[in-house]
Amino acid sequence: MFTIEEIKTAHSKVKSGAEFPSYIQEIKALGVTFYEVFVADGRTDYYGANEYKTSAPPKYDVVEVADNYNAEGFKADLKAHQQGKTNYLTFIADCA
Repeated sequence: MFTIEEIKTAHSKVKSGAEFPSYIQEIKALGVTFYEVFVADGRTDYYGANEYKTSAPPKYDVVEVADNYNAEGFKADLKAHQQGKTNYLTFIADCA
């Protein structure tokens, strides 16, 4: 199974949202079937076959998450991030 260190190594290659698809392919090759990122603090749970789960600790201080979801705003923020216009923390702040 995969480790947080392997995932960190794959993630270290990502410099912008434009490189994110390659990262996803790399962690899939490691055995990650899906993962959950908690916007409030950046902690992440990674899942693999046979109910395997490993977790990464929070990445940043807790941010306040809006009570209402803005689908159009999220889509615009995601597109900008994927085009390399924002870094990850800016993307998270925009989404929160």
